Amino acid sequence: MSSFREATAVTPVDSHTYAAQLYNEWCIGSVPHGGFVTALFLNVAQAHFHGTLASQNQPHTITFHLEFLRRTHVGPARFTVKDVKLGSRTSTIHITMAQDDREEVVAYATNSNFALETGPSLPTHWALHPAPDRVDLSKLRAGQDANWEELRDLPYAEFRKALTQIRMFLPRWGQKMKSLSDEWICFRNGEKFTNASVGYVCDAWPQVIESYRARETETKQANDQAKGILPSLSSGTDPDELLSPSRRLWYPTVLLNLDIKKPLPEEGVEWLFARVQAKQIQNGRYDVEIVILDETGDIVALSHHVCLILGAERNMAARKKNTNRETKL
Repeated sequence: MSSFREATAVTPVDSHTYAAQLYNEWCIGSVPHGGFVTALFLNVAQAHFHGTLASQNQPHTITFHLEFLRRTHVGPARFTVKDVKLGSRTSTIHITMAQDDREEVVAYATNSNFALETGPSLPTHWALHPAPDRVDLSKLRAGQDANWEELRDLPYAEFRKALTQIRMFLPRWGQKMKSLSDEWICFRNGEKFTNASVGYVCDAWPQVIESYRARETETKQANDQAKGILPSLSSGTDPDELLSPSRRLWYPTVLLNLDIKKPLPEEGVEWLFARVQAKQIQNGRYDVEIVILDETGDIVALSHHVCLILGAERNMAARKKNTNRETKL
């Protein structure tokens, strides 16, 4: 199995075109994981600003916006870059990812240079609320921390292959809220997190929807029983049935925004913390806010997603041949 760094490598084809490969072990079902794809885009931006746009001296991506138009798939991919705005402080590029001559993901990346940024810095006194549990990272990998324990039974792990590449440590005494998930993560193979890895980390966490599924189903069954309603076979389109613990679900990202606050060290870091929280879950669509911190508690990145709740059969369905009319879903 290739490392994350190897799997997300991109190769320049010409000054504005890059090639990459999408791998099965970094998939959710048959679809490459959104965070893995985001990391590929970040590596394209990095390659472009270190190569074609090296004279700009803006090596660091500070903001990123992706639109997942269609389902990606395992195999080769081609990235095409358009230089949209080249400036002295920031520059913006547009990146399109295509497979089989079909545009599947588009993005805008804005780059700058952290070392050359100037201007006022003011304290905001912001902090996570509720505060996460304390952690002793020297004991965490061995599973000996008093407040955190490893998630060893990832729901539908065979379907969520891309998430088995990391070790997730969750609060030993449960999450602070049902709509919130805290985690410390590290790569299972001992690899370090780099700037490109932030694209993966912002989409690698226990799904907040899972904390609702058993309780919602139990509540519905109790209400039905009280009303004298007998269980019946269903087509699977009922919202309550969709949340059944026995139902395998897919949570595709429609769009992803990333605000990178600081670069990680060149050699990478072993641990990153992420808080994931949904503000509204309604009609099968929900938002997710992600705060990523380093080992010292500094903000590494902020991210925001718009996601859907779908049956896994939508993930595994055959792709249509109509190249430009098929949507992701």
